[in-house]
Amino acid sequence: MSAPRTALVTGCSGQDGGLAAELLKSEGYVVVGTTRPGSGKTGSAGAVDAWVEWDGLDQASTDRIIDEVGPDEVYNFAAFTSGQGMWADPVGIGEVNGLAVARLLEAVRRIRPEARVAQASSSEVFGRATRSPQDESARRDPRSPYGAAKLYADTMVALYRDHYDLFACAAILFNHESVRRGPGFVTRKISRGAASISLGLADSLMLGDLDARRDWGYAGDHVRAMWLMLQADEPQDYVIATGTSHSVRDLCRFAFEHVGLDYTQYVGTDSAAYRAPEAVPLVGDIGKARRVLEWAPQVELETLMHEMVEHDLALLRRKTATDDGASNDPR
Repeated sequence: MSAPRTALVTGCSGQDGGLAAELLKSEGYVVVGTTRPGSGKTGSAGAVDAWVEWDGLDQASTDRIIDEVGPDEVYNFAAFTSGQGMWADPVGIGEVNGLAVARLLEAVRRIRPEARVAQASSSEVFGRATRSPQDESARRDPRSPYGAAKLYADTMVALYRDHYDLFACAAILFNHESVRRGPGFVTRKISRGAASISLGLADSLMLGDLDARRDWGYAGDHVRAMWLMLQADEPQDYVIATGTSHSVRDLCRFAFEHVGLDYTQYVGTDSAAYRAPEAVPLVGDIGKARRVLEWAPQVELETLMHEMVEHDLALLRRKTATDDGASNDPR
């Protein structure tokens, strides 16, 4: 019986890293997750066999992790997030989302060249797209430090693949959500807003442009595609998306209808939250992933939004019960 494969998952405390750890564990891997120095062990504890501290800004730290773990596969999710954070710290974003990826590739090249590497890229590399939908050949023209750093990382993945013969792939991930999505993202704002209003904890929800459109999918589907990328015969980059765009208005309708409410009675707009729209819609063409990986998204956006609302309802009910219990404590 052969020994189980070892997967190194960076950014394991985040949405994608946690889902990846759970998928890999279910596939029989030994899963090693990384944490930032001093942050402790967090997230997906049941799926992670060991935790290691990794400073992606330091080459020696990166070399040590690759040497000690000896991974068969590396999944890099460690990054500044998109959304409102795309302009938060341009230099820091460049370091973490860009140069840290180069350090990781360099460590793999020198220490564990047989390892396979999957880099979580982003549709933000397309930025000011000139055609829609976007496939792997679409022009890259980012319009934020986040997108620029991701594009640098993608370029390094291609260079290390072509020049050093590493099995390295970039997954160009379009928007992907789950119940683990952070509160700063519009999908979570909406699911939490619908849940709060239905429970009488809030009476309105303010958002930006309700007609803004995105290609939103389920994060678990996207993570599964990344795993399939590393099981393929040849290393290639892939657009991972749903191929369908929805508006923020659609998200509101899905969420509020789930709790029996008409979103138009509760959702308002705040011009300060508007983001300049793309001239060409960002929608992924997943033909290559369907053809080569035999991958397709499984979870519909309406179903996903219902799950997110149910999750937030449960969280808010528990919080309300805890708060009520504390207020009734006679001590």
